[in-house]
Amino acid sequence: MESILLHEDRLFPADEATRQVARGLYQEIRHLPIISPHGHTDPRWFAENSHFTNATELFITPDHYVFRMLYSQGIKLSELGVPRWDGGATESDPKKIWQLLADNYHLFAATPSRLWLDTVFHDVFGLEEMLCPANATHYYDVITAKLQSDAFRPRSLMDRFNIELIATTEGALDSLPHHAKLQGTGWEKRVITTFRPDDVVDASREDIVDNIAKLGTITGEDTSTWQGYLNAIRVRREVFRRHGATATDHGHPTANTADLSKRECEALFEKVSTGNSNAQEQELFRAQMLTELAGMSIEDKMVMQIHPGSFRNHNSRLFSQFGRDKGHDIPTQTDYVNALRPLLSKYGNEANLNIILFTLDETTYARELAPLAGHYPCLKLGPAWWFHDSPEGMLRFRHQTTETAGFFNTVGFNDDTRAFLSIPARHDVARRIDCRFLAQLVVEHRLSETEAASIAKKLTYDFAKQAYKLG
Repeated sequence: MESILLHEDRLFPADEATRQVARGLYQEIRHLPIISPHGHTDPRWFAENSHFTNATELFITPDHYVFRMLYSQGIKLSELGVPRWDGGATESDPKKIWQLLADNYHLFAATPSRLWLDTVFHDVFGLEEMLCPANATHYYDVITAKLQSDAFRPRSLMDRFNIELIATTEGALDSLPHHAKLQGTGWEKRVITTFRPDDVVDASREDIVDNIAKLGTITGEDTSTWQGYLNAIRVRREVFRRHGATATDHGHPTANTADLSKRECEALFEKVSTGNSNAQEQELFRAQMLTELAGMSIEDKMVMQIHPGSFRNHNSRLFSQFGRDKGHDIPTQTDYVNALRPLLSKYGNEANLNIILFTLDETTYARELAPLAGHYPCLKLGPAWWFHDSPEGMLRFRHQTTETAGFFNTVGFNDDTRAFLSIPARHDVARRIDCRFLAQLVVEHRLSETEAASIAKKLTYDFAKQAYKLG
């Protein structure tokens, strides 16, 4: 059987001179604490601190990076035990599901998922042979057995991984029971929430009318009116802030913003809240709400993250069977310069506004995002995201944004993951790639090693704490 390949110099440049500089920079920052300011891990894990059940439920069922690739090769999500919305049957034998992953592990060659998984298998569970059909049972048994020990409980792993802080992401209607359970334990300072109001803002959702009504019920505000609706969102923001939130998150199809009059907003909200809006009006409502939410961020100083450019639930058949966040999202071409202008014209020069922009459209890095962040004090660039959270994607991001936005208009790295055990591996990839990029500048005599080392620390640790106000 082939050994797992995790060379000490992985992802560093091929030429010896640059590799040596990268290696030295990396040694300075490799053991810094992890700040994970945006992600989708389950807060239940940290509140209850229960054992993870088995290898399959940890590595396959919740991770759309994994089952997306398998589905692309004809393996049904039901065969992988992914829960269904429609009540249909799914495979319930975790060992059988794990064998499917092992039988098809070759599909992940040269992908970031392969690098993350190999790192976890080797560094966390001590496995040295690459996963393959012949050792699938051994893998499953070793991982599942270790998960039953106290050393592999979520809070113990937080300490082992040196995760100083992790932020989860919850919808506006979430009652935050798990974050509430953490209050007074000390862990509420290490596990915080993030406010994502898409469930009450995205007018294209099939449940938007019911969700707006629920928002009124849980806040005591009259969400049949425009002003009552806005007041209700403010109430929810304050609840999230009391549970540690320093940031909001907005996953809109586009980056469009708008600045309508109050009368126009009231008329538009009447259509949305009664289920009588068309697609154009739904997009306009989302655009107006980004501007409204930016105004709220100025009021309460929460950092605003905008994650646009994903065509959500592209596979309509899978969506009807399995629901949201099951890997059938596709990147789209995204405009920022024109789309953000209404918001920036109204609030772009406000000192208390902090917006972090992400993209799935890499063609915008040099043309739009870097110039925008290189001008507006309220804007910073989030790291290479989702489909581009890869060694090559991180390098493209640095090469195309640094000349205009520099390093100081970026926010370091966030892993944006549901796969808890992959967090150290993901951060390690980002640290190695940043050191690789900085080493190139050093050998070209564009930065001193001293300055490069200082920037490496900021990219690894300082920028995330500053950008997300985690001081």
